[in-house]
Amino acid sequence: MLDIIGLSEIDVEVYDAFAGTGSMTVAEIRRRTGLPEKRLLPVLRVLTEKGLLTKLPGAADDYSAVRPEIALEAMLRRKEQELASARLVADRLRERYRATSGERPVDLIEVIHGNVLIADRADQLLRSAEQEVAFVDKPPYAQTPSVLHPAERDLLARGVRFRGVYERSALEMHDLSSDLEAGLALGEEARVVTTAPLKMIVVDQRIGLVPLRSDLPEVDTALVIHPCALLDALSAVFAFLWQKGLPLRLPGSAEQADVAPSDVRLLALLTTGLPDRSIANQLGMSYRTFQRRLRDIMTALGATTRFQAGLQVATRGWVTLPATHPAGEEDVIEDAGSPSPRP
Repeated sequence: MLDIIGLSEIDVEVYDAFAGTGSMTVAEIRRRTGLPEKRLLPVLRVLTEKGLLTKLPGAADDYSAVRPEIALEAMLRRKEQELASARLVADRLRERYRATSGERPVDLIEVIHGNVLIADRADQLLRSAEQEVAFVDKPPYAQTPSVLHPAERDLLARGVRFRGVYERSALEMHDLSSDLEAGLALGEEARVVTTAPLKMIVVDQRIGLVPLRSDLPEVDTALVIHPCALLDALSAVFAFLWQKGLPLRLPGSAEQADVAPSDVRLLALLTTGLPDRSIANQLGMSYRTFQRRLRDIMTALGATTRFQAGLQVATRGWVTLPATHPAGEEDVIEDAGSPSPRP
């Protein structure tokens, strides 16, 4: 709010000091706020320029506050007019770009170099989403994943659908609670595959982002792909992987109401095929504790082998298997999604 109307916290503090007063001199304002005159005068100048204060005529430096419902409303109207003008300019530039793009193949693909620029471009693309984000997550990363991407949190709150496919190796790179479960709790839909041919982000079927190479320890070059046959191919790859993947479930869902959250996490990771030691590490357990807990779950299920335990878990609805309908009925990217979609 303060950034929108161009006020700092100290500006608001000085303006608030006028509450319940008529007018005040600079000396009185200093005593009321505790600010030195050198710091106070620029603030008074800002508040006067923005119409929040009025300098009274006379020899003394007297100031009077304009009521907020008058001053702030005028400021907000000006900001709305500025935003409306900016939208008109943006729309005009967008139309000009659409009219000229596509004339040359080079216009359909952007090449971006450097981790920071790639991460910034990915954030920009994500925040432009209006309906859906689809992604395939696998190493390497421009930025190591640790917490849920802020853009995903904001977009999910706005109702943008996120649908993501994680390569099994990616699960070992993400934090279980602060990243994966945080996204799932907000509505992200996730599936896991053993391997994925590439990583990608596709936003609203109109633009995509892919690393140039997936065999390097870091992402140092990426491609931004505009509408063309290559973007259609990315959508088709995502649809195939989504159909093939196994859903990653969230602790606390209705089907798992009678299962402890820690056991749901263990079972969910177990179904992805992660190595036992990796699962123990994600759960913050020692390997020996993990083995003991797994034996306890199998005993409770009446299973003597992991295969029997898997059948029991699926039968009870503790994990969900993907639908078996042919690709294309639902899994074209008409609805797409991510965890933190990170390039």
